Amino acid sequence: MKRVGFILKVKQEHIEAYKKDHQAVWPEMLEALRETGWRNYTLFMRDDGMLFGYFETPESLQKAQAGMAEKEVNKRWQEAMAHYFEIPPGAHPDQMMIELEEVFHTD
Repeated sequence: MKRVGFILKVKQEHIEAYKKDHQAVWPEMLEALRETGWRNYTLFMRDDGMLFGYFETPESLQKAQAGMAEKEVNKRWQEAMAHYFEIPPGAHPDQMMIELEEVFHTD
């Protein structure tokens, strides 16, 4: 199992709306994540909107992203979320994740 950590930046003015949307993630989006191997997916956010994401997947971030790219619900979700992030216009947040190198783990 590959542990993946990544960062993204939520715009300061959208932090509360972003949190609210993540209290009610679409059931079909959750199912797509499960189907494509995203396990133990967790998001953490600083007060300034810096977002740290973590999940476990069988192979890699790239393989997990490729699986989600095939899901129609992911396209809709990414379009709905895009305005929240400090990313180039027209970009999808899931393609702008900056993967972090794992440098320590207790197990």
